[in-house]
Amino acid sequence: MNVKDKTSEFLFQNYGRNDVCFTHGKGAYMFDEKGNRYLDLVAGIAVNSIGYAHPKWVNAVTEQAGRIAHVSNLYHIKEQADLAEKIASVTPKGMTRSLFVNSGAEANEGALKLAVRHTKRTKVLSTFNSFHGRTAASLGATGQTKYQESFEPLIGNCFDYFDFGDAESFKSKITKDTAAVIIEPIQAEGGVRTASKEFFRTIRDVCTDNGTLMIVDEVQTGMGRTGEWFGMQNYNVIPDIMTLAKALGGGVPIGAVVTTSEISSAFTPGSHGTTFGGNPLVCAAACAVIDIIKDEKLVQNAKTLGKKWMSDLKKIKSNDITEVRGLGLIIGIEMKEHAKDVQNDALKNGVLVNVCHLNTVRLIPPLIINEAEADRFTQLLSAFLSKYN
Repeated sequence: MNVKDKTSEFLFQNYGRNDVCFTHGKGAYMFDEKGNRYLDLVAGIAVNSIGYAHPKWVNAVTEQAGRIAHVSNLYHIKEQADLAEKIASVTPKGMTRSLFVNSGAEANEGALKLAVRHTKRTKVLSTFNSFHGRTAASLGATGQTKYQESFEPLIGNCFDYFDFGDAESFKSKITKDTAAVIIEPIQAEGGVRTASKEFFRTIRDVCTDNGTLMIVDEVQTGMGRTGEWFGMQNYNVIPDIMTLAKALGGGVPIGAVVTTSEISSAFTPGSHGTTFGGNPLVCAAACAVIDIIKDEKLVQNAKTLGKKWMSDLKKIKSNDITEVRGLGLIIGIEMKEHAKDVQNDALKNGVLVNVCHLNTVRLIPPLIINEAEADRFTQLLSAFLSKYN
């Protein structure tokens, strides 16, 4: 029985899968069962930022697996402490405390619990068109009804929503009972939507004035993706709480809640926890990721290459492209009708891209890609769209 038949017979059918199976990867490329090579501009949905089989990452994981993979948080864990120190070396001033979990959804869940416990308030604001995860509280914070439908009994009534990018919409919703505002620097799953520096500055100022905590979901935008270590740094805004995951582990499941010493003190022993969060294996992997990003100057590569790539994409003459937007190496190409066709054509030509929010081609490649690899997709896209001009 082949993998496609096994998938059909033994797995839940909750994913719409492309008809390809990958066996291994190297650098910015993946290889299927027939040995065909694909340039990966999806990176496991912004996870594999250092590419595949990076020798320093592989060595860190294999050496750690040979020593000890899991230790309960009942004990001190050296690799966990090392990772927290490395994260503190790149976070905004004062954000020096980390809590490790297993995913972005868990990180957002933990951040929301922390905010409610710290402020002793009962309401949370999020944005329409956002995405924060699929667990109960993070699903409630996700301002898209298509993800919430049929799960309403699990979602609390503490959530309200405002329009992303609209400061007046935000100010009309915040009250003295608002514990936290949770927001993405870029609405990644929502179509790579961006907002102004003034919008985020307003949120920061109003939160400060109201004693409301500002939670920034950096699950997809963090770890250098936008050309800064964290997406909110593009707006010169420092949040109260930040959540990380995806690229942090380079392919292994890890998430983090990062905040100040004062806010972190709301979680006392027994108030929150996780069995696997921050075990030695995933922390060793994440330590390697941070070292590689620093050593290979991947944040700067994201900024420089991303700026040129966006400029080149905007030069494509096509009536089907309505907007090109993003920051660094998270780029959205909004199309009138051919987004899925672009994805399928790219796949046939050995390039992997992703479509989100129905009509946006999303580029979230490994941060190690080079100009020639970016140009390859630009040329493919231009050639494909020329048929419809």
